[in-house]
Amino acid sequence: MEDEMFERLMYFLNQLVAWIAAGAMVFGGVVPYIPQYRDIRRTQNAEGFSTYVCLVLLVANILRLLFRFGRYFETPLLWQSIIMIATMLIMLNLCTDVRVAAELQPKRRSFTDFDWSHFWLWSRFMDYVQCVVAFTLLAAYVTYLLLDSYVFVETLGFLAVFTEAMLGTPQLYCNYQNKSTEGMSIKMVLMWTSGDTFKTGYFLLTEAPVQFWTCSLLQVGVDFAILFQVYYYSRYPQKPLSHTVSHTTSAKAL
Repeated sequence: MEDEMFERLMYFLNQLVAWIAAGAMVFGGVVPYIPQYRDIRRTQNAEGFSTYVCLVLLVANILRLLFRFGRYFETPLLWQSIIMIATMLIMLNLCTDVRVAAELQPKRRSFTDFDWSHFWLWSRFMDYVQCVVAFTLLAAYVTYLLLDSYVFVETLGFLAVFTEAMLGTPQLYCNYQNKSTEGMSIKMVLMWTSGDTFKTGYFLLTEAPVQFWTCSLLQVGVDFAILFQVYYYSRYPQKPLSHTVSHTTSAKAL
């Protein structure tokens, strides 16, 4: 009787841990963007945040959704992608409004202009939505045509997770260009690092496809590189910290 009760207790605890881990995977990825979102709304300045982060995460998660049609992976990862796409669209909406409001003489830049010099620097949120929809339809069509190809499916999965692994590189480059991490939420980067470390362990424990955990390790490395920038630019300032934030050039990262 005691053995049976013990087995039931262990089963319940295992299920509880599994549910908590799944919940952390689904919602943990969006938590780092909450402090960044609040900072941008409070300061009405998006200079320290790279909207190319949003681009990277949108591409990565759209490709991951398409990858699931060719290779099954855990349902929490599916929901994580859906929620992350919605979150990035919300971030884009805010950054676009803030940037356009700060421009003294706003010039209309549209996705349908097909001007590469203004790519991902459009004046309306709907232009970003049009670009995302166009990319999704194109990628879905190619996936539909090549879904029976093992090489294509595996390449698609690699591209999805490798793109996400490069999430931090726009922010890394943005910080390097600015010679400062001012305007970037350090809480966000710390949450990235802890979340990516947890995610790597989750992939290994659930025996996710090899593309997932190898690229996740790369992502952790980029996170630590950004944290080093925080230390370096605070200890060795490259430009004055007290400057009026009156301009908005968006740029980080997933």
